[in-house]
Amino acid sequence: MSLSSRERERYQRHLSLAEIGESGQERLKAARVLVVGAGGLGSPAALYLAAAGCGTLGLLDYDKVELSNLQRQVLFDTDALSRSKAEAGGERLARLNPDVRIVAHALELRAANVRELFAQYDLVLDGTDRLAARYLINDACVILGKPLVSAAIHRFEGQLLTYVPGKGPCYRCVFPHSAEGLVANCAEAGVLGVLPGVLGTLQATEAIKLITGVGELLIGRLLTYDALEMRFEEFRLARRPDCAVCGDAPTITAPRDPPPPAAVPGLRRLSAGALQQLLREAHGAAPLLVDVREISEFAAGHLPGSVHIPLGELPQRLEEIAHHPAPVFICRSGGRSLHACQLALRAGVPSPANLEGGLTAWAREIDPALHVL
Repeated sequence: MSLSSRERERYQRHLSLAEIGESGQERLKAARVLVVGAGGLGSPAALYLAAAGCGTLGLLDYDKVELSNLQRQVLFDTDALSRSKAEAGGERLARLNPDVRIVAHALELRAANVRELFAQYDLVLDGTDRLAARYLINDACVILGKPLVSAAIHRFEGQLLTYVPGKGPCYRCVFPHSAEGLVANCAEAGVLGVLPGVLGTLQATEAIKLITGVGELLIGRLLTYDALEMRFEEFRLARRPDCAVCGDAPTITAPRDPPPPAAVPGLRRLSAGALQQLLREAHGAAPLLVDVREISEFAAGHLPGSVHIPLGELPQRLEEIAHHPAPVFICRSGGRSLHACQLALRAGVPSPANLEGGLTAWAREIDPALHVL
């Protein structure tokens, strides 16, 4: 796939690198890369891949742009608020480099569609912030034989790993057990705004190296970054023969959605619709709604009648709700409220309930006017 005179001018700095040169740039032009998640990680990764001349660039994200995203998701500006991330991000990338074919996938990645989606691409970058999605992406890449560059961030720290079929461990080798719901995402734990910029740029670096065949990839190495200490560390890893997906006798042979959360004795799980019905049928005896988000989140918007007890204060304030039967705990997306339910159970509070999907699900399914930070 030869370069035009316009492309030669645009990519002159790459052409000047003996390690990349014209042949490497032509490989970039022929490459098909899918970025899953157009958030903090996906934003810089997609921007640099588009700038580098990646021929086909897919951007997959089901969410819409929110004001709180703009602190770190540099693919968007204020004019993109409330728009589809995939579509708004795709337009931005097309403006950056009109020679790149941009494909916006404004949908939720599931086991039912992952094969068809991944079949269109040569390489996948995982920029998601949900463990369930991370395992689905990893397993699909292993099963379909697709290279994967996976990154994750938390507060001030990040990690990066590259998987190439047959050449090293996959993500499930390194982290065989999922703890979905017990590990807070960016919205719940917070994140330093520049952190995903560092890791996302490293993802793009790995992708460019993989496509052009230069340098040493992070195969069998987990790279970690601590922004507070300004320190990178590397951990050597080996493929696990007993890995459930890439091991010698795999038990995961097809992409699959995560199983429903394990039942916890005494814990109830309510969907947004189920909570709405419960409130309608309460007839003056509505359950206590306990919002465990932070002050700024609660002030931006909450369910009427909610009691505000930030999660960090809950252990000291459980006596305030101990006499209420079956309280419902609420947060943005369900992670912090699940932890609150577990604290309540240990303290003897009877039948606590978790709003699954949190207020994000409520706003999406019940009340779009509710503002959720």
